[in-house]
Amino acid sequence: MRMFALPQALLISLLSFTVRADDSNSRDFSPPPEERQLQAKMRSKMKILPTITVGHAGADIVGTDNRGLQAAVDYIAGLDGGIVEILPGTYVMNDSLHLRANVTVRGTAGETILLKSKCSVSALGLDGDFGEEQVTVAAAAGFQPGYGITVWDAGSGGFHTTVGRIIGTDGNTLAIDTSLNADCMVSNDAKAATVFPVVSGTNIEGARIEGLTIDGNKDHNVHLNGCRGAGIYLYRGFGTVIRDCVVRNFNGDGISFQQSNDVIVENCVSENNASLGLHPGSGSQRATIRGCRATGNGEDGLFLCWRVRHGVFESNFLENNGRFGISIGHKDSDNLFAKNLVRYNHSDGIFFRNESLGMAGHRNRVEDNLIEDNGRDTPVAGIRIRGEVKYLVFKNNTLRDTRTGAARLQTSGILIEENVGDLDLDGNHIEAEQALVDQRE
Repeated sequence: MRMFALPQALLISLLSFTVRADDSNSRDFSPPPEERQLQAKMRSKMKILPTITVGHAGADIVGTDNRGLQAAVDYIAGLDGGIVEILPGTYVMNDSLHLRANVTVRGTAGETILLKSKCSVSALGLDGDFGEEQVTVAAAAGFQPGYGITVWDAGSGGFHTTVGRIIGTDGNTLAIDTSLNADCMVSNDAKAATVFPVVSGTNIEGARIEGLTIDGNKDHNVHLNGCRGAGIYLYRGFGTVIRDCVVRNFNGDGISFQQSNDVIVENCVSENNASLGLHPGSGSQRATIRGCRATGNGEDGLFLCWRVRHGVFESNFLENNGRFGISIGHKDSDNLFAKNLVRYNHSDGIFFRNESLGMAGHRNRVEDNLIEDNGRDTPVAGIRIRGEVKYLVFKNNTLRDTRTGAARLQTSGILIEENVGDLDLDGNHIEAEQALVDQRE
């Protein structure tokens, strides 16, 4: 039998393959005991996720407005989540940056600026009917496909205001990507405007926003109410994390989240916005707002809307706002307010709104807060409690006015009105003309 010698290079390659195969067979690839599949996926959590950059230059996607940002977010969402890094620069927003589930949007703090564009506004030329997906405006200039839009009339405020996007035009008629929430009647001063939240998340879970500065361009935009918009706005944005962001000069609320459980807002600033600084509401439960600063806003620094329960609001600075530092009301129960600084607000430092027994904010705890120097034009209380609320706890708070003469307008420490139920007052330090005013029988 004739024997053939294998070439030396081939022999070495075969031996090498055999060694590698043996190594693979001997390696233990079995899953570690800590590995768990994700709650709604048949896979475990990965260490490395897709990442894409957006910037004016030198990025994966080059752009200077909301379209480049949205393209990046939608691309990462199509990969089931990951990270969008927005490079430093100013980005003009003609529509919201629409957040997607499990996508982190990350900027450079103080250097990544999302600027709301100057709005166009027009009266409606025809009535906008409930459920209709188009509106006709009297003046079409500035209303373009892809732009955000809000439609309302004098009777369709709050959640009845419609916020959407223009998806086509035909003369003065604009198609929008959502149906009208209410009749908007020409006879009732119906209008449309290119106003919208600068960052918006609707019907999502697990989104994150980090290191963004939102400039609402307040002087060049009409007002948008906080139920449907804000500089950063969530509607059913469950588990969203907002961290190290600044929202300023928005003609409406700074940060608003509605019907959104388990939201975390940390180390954020809401300043010089037209309405509320921080606005959790409409059944948003288990919220955490920590280490934030709300200052110079037109209304309250922190406003708990309806059914805000089991939240933690701690170590926040609520200063120089146009109404109350903190406002608590309709079914806002079982929350903790701790270690906050509440000062220089135009009215009462902490205000419990006038609610009936079934609708009052029971069992809230107010502990270790500093409430000082509130009141701008008329005498106020450090804490004012109205309605039929009961089982509140006020513990180890300091209430004082450090100003002198006529400027000392926080004249009452704690003001308890006549219908208030049982309270627990423990260890509070109060310096005021009247430390405790109890109007209950």
